[in-house]
Parts: sequence; structure tokens; C-alpha cells
Amino acid sequence: MNAAVATSVFAVFMVATVALGLLALRGRGKGGGLAEWSVGGRSLGPVFIWVLMAGEGYTSFSYLGAAGWGYNYGAPVLYVVAYMSCGYAIGYVVGPMLWAYARRHGLVGITDMVAHRFGRPWLGAVVAVLATVFLLPYIQLQITGMGVVLSVISYGAVSLNWAYFVAFAVTTGFVVVSGLRGSAWVSVLKDVLVIATLGFLAFSVPLHYFDGYGPFLDRLVTEKGEWLTLPGHGGGSGDGGGSGFGELWFISTTFLNSLTVVIFPTTVAGYLGARSADALRRNAMYLPAYNVLLFVPMLLGLAALFVVPGLTGAESNLALFKLVVDALPAWAVGLVGVAAALSSIVPMAVFMLVIGTMWGRSVLSLVPRFAERQKSAAQVVVVVAGSLALLLTYTAPNTLVRLSLISYEGMAQLLPMLLLALVWRRLTFRGAFSGLIVGVAVVCALVFTGNDPVGGVNAGLVALAANLAVALAVTLAGPRDADPRPDAEVLAHDPVGEDDESLDAARAARSASDHRV
Repeated sequence: MNAAVATSVFAVFMVATVALGLLALRGRGKGGGLAEWSVGGRSLGPVFIWVLMAGEGYTSFSYLGAAGWGYNYGAPVLYVVAYMSCGYAIGYVVGPMLWAYARRHGLVGITDMVAHRFGRPWLGAVVAVLATVFLLPYIQLQITGMGVVLSVISYGAVSLNWAYFVAFAVTTGFVVVSGLRGSAWVSVLKDVLVIATLGFLAFSVPLHYFDGYGPFLDRLVTEKGEWLTLPGHGGGSGDGGGSGFGELWFISTTFLNSLTVVIFPTTVAGYLGARSADALRRNAMYLPAYNVLLFVPMLLGLAALFVVPGLTGAESNLALFKLVVDALPAWAVGLVGVAAALSSIVPMAVFMLVIGTMWGRSVLSLVPRFAERQKSAAQVVVVVAGSLALLLTYTAPNTLVRLSLISYEGMAQLLPMLLLALVWRRLTFRGAFSGLIVGVAVVCALVFTGNDPVGGVNAGLVALAANLAVALAVTLAGPRDADPRPDAEVLAHDPVGEDDESLDAARAARSASDHRV
């Protein structure tokens, strides 16, 4: 009976999710071209941008991984709140710059920006392939996360294999049809449920199991004090010891991830979907408030130490849901499961959409037969990417999970080629490309040989330092790039004082000039 109630609630909301994706197209004909599908026609207002970008940051990791990290280690999990908050501050400056650069030149993603900056279309294809390697693990992890949630809230009635397929089918169905706009609409539903369910759990769990926060926190300090300081439980001494999650790791990871998150392809998709630069600035000020919700699963993970002790390995990621299933009626379990599932669907949809856009715009467009059908090609890639992630979830679940270890650290290696290059004209293609090769090689070598962190420092930051050193050395020692374009055509700047019409006019003038040539 419990399984039937919980899964019925879940099914109703999954139907509503697909329906929202379809409603997002209302009044837009056949859905427009690639820009409409991939960046919402660059017309999303502050509310939609806020919920969309909050949705990217609040994934199934927030329900499963954050609680699991709190359960296993304690304080080190706070790096998530730290880097996201710092990233929003950096995004206040970077977001409007990338938005204006893309709007001025008619670009729809980071691969476009790199190709335009260095005047080499094939470079966009290389970056698309590299970014796909680092993004595909996130799709697989969201499929896994949603599958685990559905299996648990159904009290085991739905097998993991079927749950994985449901995650893939629902997400692919609405993102192929409605694109970024559909993800934004579903984000509204997700945010309402996330705020309501986590707000309820934040009060109900401590009251149910400990008679309130006072007794819970007293017991936590007395019996589990090790979880409340860095490097956390099992961390050892010195620079982090056993877990490696000491002070140096916390600082270096926060610094690296806060820089990387602003150029992450999914974040940039949110930037480019905005109606104006001011919407992005307001968004950067309001988004940190959403981080307050992250404390709830972290705290509930610590509560699970006393309620369901002894969880090890992947089981620790179920710490929050074991509390939920034990303490709540079936209908409430279903609602919490829906909130967690939508926290998988929204970011998974954006990851799939971004991969499709990168390939449709920067890879397949190099083939003449696909050049005029970029949107159709991108939609096909979405299905292929999702299918590949689903297939590997079934056949080789550990392969992509291992690759996920270098996702953020690998994406960080694009910082010089994208961000530095857009503000420093002197950076040459040879320098940026050489640095990228060295950075990716170093981070892969360190991660896959078990040397992450390095002396307590995040391996991605070590690799980025090597990347920058090589890029600067090759640039300063070598010849300048022979690029006749003016700075205004190559570099990005903060669009303060520029309205949408002036940016569109600049784009139209450039297109007309190119046509005359």
C-alpha cells in the first residue's frame, strides 16, 4: 500500500513535468531555431533565470551526496556552500561579460566563444569533445541519483534498472521538445517542492528523533565532535591525513570551483538565456540565499549517524532517505522523492541540452550537410548522449563515476583559453592551446594515480597553475597572433550602459559587413 501511494504521487508529478515542457512552447510556433531551443531565445527574465541557475546548483547530489558526505566526513561538505557562494560573486562580473559577448556576436555557448576569440572553428569542436568528456559523467550520476530515489521511495517495488530508464525517458522527452525554456519552467515546480519539503524536514526530523534541535546538537557535539571540524571524520592530522579534506584542500577546492563554475557550460547556458545583463547581476545577488537549503541535507546526514548507524560505501548516500522512509507517511515520502527527482531532472536536462548545442553548433556544423540543420542535429545528439549515459549506467557504472572525479578539475583547464583570453588580447592561440594540453594531462595523471589532493591541495589547482605557466611562457616567448580584427571584435567587456538594442545593432552591423565581404 505504501509503495502504491508513493509511486502514484511520483507518477503524477512526472506527467506534470513533461506537460510543463510542452506548455513552455505555447505561442512559439514550432519552437524557433537553435538560439530559442538552447538559450531560451535570450529572453528569460530574472525569475526564470534565478530558478534555472538555482536548479543547476541544487541537484540530486544535494539530497544524496551532501547527506552522504555529512554522514561520512562532516565539516568538509561545507565546501559546496563556500564555492557556490564565491562563484556567484565572481559571476556578478563574469556573467554580464559573457552574455554581452555572446549577444554581440550571435554565439550560443563556450565552444562558440573560443572559436570566435581565436578565429578557428575547429577549436570549438575540440573544446566540445573535451567538455563532453567532463559533462557526460554528470548525466550518468543524475540518472543514478534519480533511479536510487525512485527505488527507495517505492519501498523497493520499482527496480533500479526501471528507475534508471524512467529518469532518462522523462528528461529526454521534455528537453528535446522544449529546450532551455522547458527546463526553466520545470525549475519553478522543482523549487516550490524543494523549499517546501526541505523546510518541513528541517523541523520534523530533529523533533521526531531527538525532541528538538537542542538535544540533537548537544548529542552531536558530545558524541560526534570529530565531524564538526576540518578535516572531518577519518581525516587524520596535519594537512588532512587519511581523507585529505583538511584546510588546504577546503581553501584550494573552494577557490578552484568558484572560478570554474562561472565558465561551466551549463552555467553559461543560464547566462546566455537572460533577457539582460542587469537580470544576471540581480541573480548573482539573490542566488546565495538558495544555499541556505544546502545546510538541511548536510544536517540530516549528521542526524542519520544516530538513527541509522553503520552505513558504509554507497549506502551512506541514502542516509537522508532512510530517515524519510522511516519517519513519514507514504504520500509525504512520495513528495520528497519528487523534489529529489526534479533536482536530478533539471540539471540533467541542461547538461544534455548543452552537449547537444556544442555538437550541433561546433562539431556537426563543420559538415556541410548539417550546417543548416544545427537544431535538429543538436536534438539528435541529446538523445545519443542520454542513451550513452543510460547504457553505461547499466553496463559499466563505475567507468563514468571515476571520470566524474575530474569533471570540475578538468573543466577548470578551460579557464585560460576562455576567460583570460577574453580580457587579454596578448594571449596567443599557441599559448592557450599548449596550456590546455598540459593542464588536462597533469590533472588526469594526478587523479588517476591517486595523488589528489597533492600535499593537501586540490589537484585541479596544481594542474591549472601548470596550465597558466605554460600558456604565459609560450605566449610571451613566441610570436604574436596575426589577427587583424580590432579589440572590440575579439575581447569581452562589462556591458554597463549598453542596452539590448545597441548590442543587437552591433551584431546586425557585423553580419551585414560579413555579407558584403
